[in-house]
Amino acid sequence: MRYERFRYYDLLVHTFVVILLISNLVGQKITAVGPFRFSGAMLFFPITYIFGDVFTEVYGYGASRRAIWIGFFAASLLAAMGMITVWLPPAPGWDGQAAFARVFNFVPRIIASSLAAFWCGEFANSFVMAKMKLLTKGRYLWTRTVGSTVAGQAVDTFVVTVLTFGGSLSAGLIANLILSGYLAKVLYEVAATPVTYWIVNSLKRREGVDVFDTNTDFNPFHGEG
Repeated sequence: MRYERFRYYDLLVHTFVVILLISNLVGQKITAVGPFRFSGAMLFFPITYIFGDVFTEVYGYGASRRAIWIGFFAASLLAAMGMITVWLPPAPGWDGQAAFARVFNFVPRIIASSLAAFWCGEFANSFVMAKMKLLTKGRYLWTRTVGSTVAGQAVDTFVVTVLTFGGSLSAGLIANLILSGYLAKVLYEVAATPVTYWIVNSLKRREGVDVFDTNTDFNPFHGEG
C-alpha cells in the first residue's frame, strides 16, 4: 500500500515517534498523586498504543508495522546518540555534565529492555487489533481497542519488568511491579476509548479508507503492505 496517498498518515507517524522519544526522556521523573507514584513515561507512553490502534484500525496492520519499525529505530538512535554525547569529555568550566548525564545517560540494560518491550508489545497490540476487526466484521470498536490493549500491554509490561529487574529484585516484587503497571496502563487506555473512537471515525471519513487485514502477512519482519 502506498501510504503517501493519505493526508494524515505521515503526520500521525511523526507525532507517534515524537511522543515515544519524549516518553524515553521524561521517564526518570517520578510524580506523586496522593499515595500513588508513577513515572513521566507512564503519562505519555500509553498514548503510543492509542496510535497503534488508530494505525491498525484505519490503515491496516501493514501501516502499523511500518510505524512501529520507524519508532523502534528512532528510539534506538536516541539512546545511542545520548550515550555517545554523555561519554564525550565536558568542556572546562561547564558545570552541567551531571544534570545532562542524568537525563541522557541511558543504562544499556534499560535500553535493551525498553526497546524489546516496545517492539513486542506494539506488534502484539496491532496483531490482536487486526484479527479482532475481522472477527467482529468491523463492529464494536471498543472491544478491539480494549482487547488489543489488554494483550499488548501485558506483553510490554512483562517484558520490560523482567528484563530490567530480573536477578536484582525478588520474584514477588517483580510480580507486584508487573501487575500494578499493567493495570494502570490498561485503565489509561480504557479511559481514552472515547477519544480513540473520535479519532478513528474522523480519519476514516477524511481518508476514505477502512482496511480489513483479510489476506495480510502478519510477519513483523515483512516489508510494507
